[in-house]
Amino acid sequence: MIHATAIIDPKAELASDVEVGAYSIIGPDVKIDSGTRIGPHVVIEGPTSIGKNNQVFQYASLGAAPQDKKYADEPTRLEIGDNNTIREFCTFNRGTVQDAGVTRIGNNNWIMAYVHIAHDCHVADNTILANNSSLAGHVHMDNYAILGGFTLVHQFCKIGAHVITAVGSVVFKDIPPYVTAAGYDAAPHGINSEGLKRRGFSPERIATIKRAYKTLYRSSLSLEEAKTALDIQRKDATDLDILVEFLSASTRGIIR
Repeated sequence: MIHATAIIDPKAELASDVEVGAYSIIGPDVKIDSGTRIGPHVVIEGPTSIGKNNQVFQYASLGAAPQDKKYADEPTRLEIGDNNTIREFCTFNRGTVQDAGVTRIGNNNWIMAYVHIAHDCHVADNTILANNSSLAGHVHMDNYAILGGFTLVHQFCKIGAHVITAVGSVVFKDIPPYVTAAGYDAAPHGINSEGLKRRGFSPERIATIKRAYKTLYRSSLSLEEAKTALDIQRKDATDLDILVEFLSASTRGIIR
């Protein structure tokens, strides 16, 4: 299961069935749970925990120190959940004490080649990050969000659930749930109706979300007026709860 050329620190904890490829290096304070496969030439630094049934492809770098000039070698962490695919040349950094001290990746995420996830990012479950997309520090990305290739997300931005971005989008503000975004600066272009269909949303539910999108973006209402209208609409539509809550919690402002 562990190639003869791999270097495993004695303080690392690996489940008995973990696979480690040739020339990979696993440092101290790294924990890897059962069913996970680490490809060749991977470097994992601690403190880092990796859950069950993940596949990490060659040349990935996980758990390195954050790219933050304020970092002073504090014992921050990287936490990766279960059933994630992490492709070639991905780089995930640990957190900083200026935030919660942890970078967290959830479950069932599909993370393609050359993706960078910076310090203190939180990526939820069932997301897709296409090739060369990058999250700057402190970005939060909710369930089922999809970033097109070469999408760049500015620090502290939030990406809502079921969002999708086009190739080459540059995101400077929060993207509310369900929205399709594209451009530099990223702007809204309707809802992610195809993604919602694939996840089992009925035509009626999608129509309700479209109505909410029109309230937010096409009604000539101010943001505060739109939030009030959406709060009324959600009384008969629980799918709008995450949209209203996202808007209330946004601190950077939303794409408009």
